[in-house]
Amino acid sequence: MRRTDPEGHGPVRYGPPLPDDGLPVLPELAAVLSAAADRAESEPVGGGTALLEAACGYWGRRGLPTEPEHAVAGPGAPALLLALTFALGGDVLVPRPCAAWWAPYARLLGRPVFHVATPAECGGVPDPYALLETVRRVRDEGGDPRLLVLSVADDPSATVAPPEVLHETVEAASGEGLHLVSDETWRDTVHAPHDTVLVSPAEMLPEQVTVVTDLAGAHLPPGWPAAVARFPAHDAGNGLHARVLDVLTALGARVAGPVALAARYALGEPAPVTARVEAAVRLHARVAAAAHAAAVRAGALARPPQAGRHLYIDLGPLRDGLSARGVGDAQDLEDFLAARLGMPAPGGHRFGDDLGALRVRLSTGPLLAGTDEERAECVGSPAPLELPHVHRALIHLKTVFDDLRDDAQRWESPR
Repeated sequence: MRRTDPEGHGPVRYGPPLPDDGLPVLPELAAVLSAAADRAESEPVGGGTALLEAACGYWGRRGLPTEPEHAVAGPGAPALLLALTFALGGDVLVPRPCAAWWAPYARLLGRPVFHVATPAECGGVPDPYALLETVRRVRDEGGDPRLLVLSVADDPSATVAPPEVLHETVEAASGEGLHLVSDETWRDTVHAPHDTVLVSPAEMLPEQVTVVTDLAGAHLPPGWPAAVARFPAHDAGNGLHARVLDVLTALGARVAGPVALAARYALGEPAPVTARVEAAVRLHARVAAAAHAAAVRAGALARPPQAGRHLYIDLGPLRDGLSARGVGDAQDLEDFLAARLGMPAPGGHRFGDDLGALRVRLSTGPLLAGTDEERAECVGSPAPLELPHVHRALIHLKTVFDDLRDDAQRWESPR
């Protein structure tokens, strides 16, 4: 009865938000927002000229030249994806697993959502052969697949898709006439930028790719909702841009005035913003690596995290010990780990994964939790893992995973 109770853990109402960075707001950003606190008006629908020009400058520095008439801004990436899904029509394809907020917007519009398996190398991008087979099957059954949502720097898997893998997927999608939405929220959080090649699908297939970036990924606190989208620069892209603006207008989806000024400042990437982003990425990379080591040492499976503030763990090898504790699926695992760790531990079913698979996404932000002074100390510390509050959190995490390993060994069937 617990699983059917509407007051229980529903897949949408209790879906996990974007992982927080666990750090104090950058003082320069706070100053911009504070100075704009008396600005009563919101931005125009789709964003004002100054905000869109800042977004174009941001994309231009990443090899994606853009004009303001091919961009929009909205109060968070979900509003933009909802508008895009409505404007494009048809059925939606997403990788399995995928960001928790992708599928609900299509279902809200009554659009079927089809999950496609990912390759062994990474998450966030469908396997090209699985994609072709899924499109064929959907069409044979009378469906109309039109939209593929993917993410090169992925939530939840925390991986970065290799360019050759991405290229094969993009080619397959192009051949089937799909429009691609590339969620690039986490592209600026790559842990080893000099060793990891990140290429946007918009560089490979500019005429069929819309880029969406939620600024909560690297530049703004999650409580300041702002996101930008970049459209293809041709007639079809202009038509999609216009339809998206219609939807945003109908929704009243405007960026709040003070937040728009903060977003414009962040997108300009002045020295304080750049320094904070780099420091936060280094910090979360270290914490994620330590958490990954603890999980793998206990016998769990996880790809090494390459981006973002999280890691995705498969506890299937520890199933025997978990079963002895009443954990039989991802919802049980979510409840169990959240209680043991004292932090959110959303199960893989939140991300479109199989309910029966014992997978979970852990975020690094809660491992930095402490007073404002302790969290601020994390940013500039040369050895953040040795700070007392972080060290305690990691020791607790390791202890929980070690206990699970010991339980699994105790209940393991004799060979």
